[in-house]
Amino acid sequence: MGLWHVNADTLAGSRFLVSALAETTACLLSLHTRQAGHPGERAWLDTHQGAYRAHLAADPVTAALTRAAVRGHWIADFITPTPTGVHEPSFDAEISQVRAMSADAARQDLRVALRGPLPAVLDRADLPERAADLLTWVWRNTVLPDWERRRRIIEADIVGRSGQLGQGGWAAVLDSMRPGMRWLGGSRLQVNPRDYPPLEVSGTRLFFVPVTHGQAWVCWATDPPPDRYAVVHPCSGVLADVDRTAVPKALQRLIGPGRAGVLVLLDAPKSTTHLVALTGQGLGSVGRHLRILLDAGLVGRRRSGRSVLYHRTAAGEALVKAPGTG
Repeated sequence: MGLWHVNADTLAGSRFLVSALAETTACLLSLHTRQAGHPGERAWLDTHQGAYRAHLAADPVTAALTRAAVRGHWIADFITPTPTGVHEPSFDAEISQVRAMSADAARQDLRVALRGPLPAVLDRADLPERAADLLTWVWRNTVLPDWERRRRIIEADIVGRSGQLGQGGWAAVLDSMRPGMRWLGGSRLQVNPRDYPPLEVSGTRLFFVPVTHGQAWVCWATDPPPDRYAVVHPCSGVLADVDRTAVPKALQRLIGPGRAGVLVLLDAPKSTTHLVALTGQGLGSVGRHLRILLDAGLVGRRRSGRSVLYHRTAAGEALVKAPGTG
């Protein structure tokens, strides 16, 4: 199995990061494999698949590079650089890591991914630049126009997992993060079920990076120090598809669009912070909406550990699903 040895100090110092490049790479993987993790992702794929295939058809070298770099068992390391730990860096700052990779390192990464020699078409010095150009195309054409919504979903996932950490500890968070990943105890973290040599991660910087597409990978960097390790994992499927639940226009007219959006999102219990991250509304606005919904008997609340979670009542459920609004 893919086993990491992580001591308590390293786990305690780990943190979640928002990464535009990780989100873009996840989108590239989805476009390449044509696999959707949830209905919302399928709609996105149907929208962008044609343009992506046409872009690669016009550039056979980059098409061959992508086929070699994205394999079922391995992703070439140079297209998945490890985050530096900077809080939400710009995409341009992150993609510069890919452009800065050496051609020799890129070719070696592709040999590992291919488990064999490099095709002649890829024995060239511009592989990192081509990979960076492709990721930039994916960013500008398929991610950037929707980045604010995606970032809200990522932030909501971080909020939800932070709440889970307070209630169930790191074991609960890690066990639910991605398929095949679980805390085994004794400083042992299984990051995937594959038969790879164990890695000593204790004493390093450890990051967890959510992405809205159903993709997952691990990456690490030892140069320059300090050593950094990252687990890229999918957001909760319910969150990733949250905007596919439309807010009925009749309900918006009845109680206002902001309040209607909050009520629709409460099909599952959520905290105020969670709702702020999902809606993009300010804390004060969400708080006012919740007070009015509480007074009207449309939502209820309960305490869970240190958090207060809000949920739709039977009356709220009936209103959302009433003929003409549902």
